[in-house]
Amino acid sequence: MLSEDKIKRINELANKKKTQGLTEEEAKEQKILREEYLDNFRKNFKEQLENIEIVD
Repeated sequence: MLSEDKIKRINELANKKKTQGLTEEEAKEQKILREEYLDNFRKNFKEQLENIEIVD
């Protein structure tokens, strides 16, 4: 699971992008954090799907 600090940073960068724009360094950081978040989400979602048992 992604830490609260990383999620806060993702949100901070998203808000800054909307209001002021990001520097190149911040844009790279945002991309890395988003990829990490999405990888984690996909992993957790896949685990949930694998644990589903269909009962008739």
